[in-house]
Amino acid sequence: MGFAEQRYNVNLSILFTELPLLERPAAAAASGFTAVELWWPWVDSPTPARSELDALRGSLEDAGVRLTGLNLYSGVLPGPDRGALSIPGVESERFRANIEVAAAFAESVGCTALNALYGNRVDGVDPAEQDALALDNLVAAARAADRIGAILLIEALNRVESPRYPLVSAPAAVGVVDRVDEASGLGNARFLMDLYHLSMNGEDLPRVITEYAGRTGHVQIADNPGRGAPGTGGLPLEDLLDQLAKAGYEGLVGLEYKPGDRPSAEAFAWLPREARADR
Repeated sequence: MGFAEQRYNVNLSILFTELPLLERPAAAAASGFTAVELWWPWVDSPTPARSELDALRGSLEDAGVRLTGLNLYSGVLPGPDRGALSIPGVESERFRANIEVAAAFAESVGCTALNALYGNRVDGVDPAEQDALALDNLVAAARAADRIGAILLIEALNRVESPRYPLVSAPAAVGVVDRVDEASGLGNARFLMDLYHLSMNGEDLPRVITEYAGRTGHVQIADNPGRGAPGTGGLPLEDLLDQLAKAGYEGLVGLEYKPGDRPSAEAFAWLPREARADR
């Protein structure tokens, strides 16, 4: 099949970051993309002013691109944090306050996937306590997602870059998906399969695809080493995406890689322009 047979969105929290947030949707559109995704853009606020939400919505609409994936509040990302929902105290409270805000914004722009990063382990806190808190918060997020017709994504990161993050394998993340579905009774939790993170963990990617393609709600890619564009490292990403398609995955592939020492608009030479639209 090849890269050109897939459908893509571009992550505006790692690409086009040389531009202000509100200019990134238009830049993505100028590069041929019609779908984008975002980490929670306001790292210092789970509940930004309505004017800020309206401005982002307007920039998406003016650019003619769809927001297809949005992270829930995750603390300082990029930065030291890897989520907030399992962190007792203020951060968990900020996550809960964000759920309805993020869901309402997602509904207003037709976004149907919310990603909930689990959060780091905390010194002096029993992991079982964190896991119980996480489950409560994830069920609340799943219910909000269900109300707007969205799925809730659970992501595995990699232990090299996120040593305090507990979900550092596909089975660990899918286990949380199962627990959320069981507790909520909704069945709208899904695995976010980031091939870069899984490769950093040394997982057998063809086996992960075989076992979990049916549980996967979204796929993200970057090459390894370096987290650059396809072709800058050694991952057989074209073959892996072909395998995903043959396994029945029909969703978007998120481009979540670093552009390197060049403008983001120059980081897509591997992908024919006519293949960039969400068609």
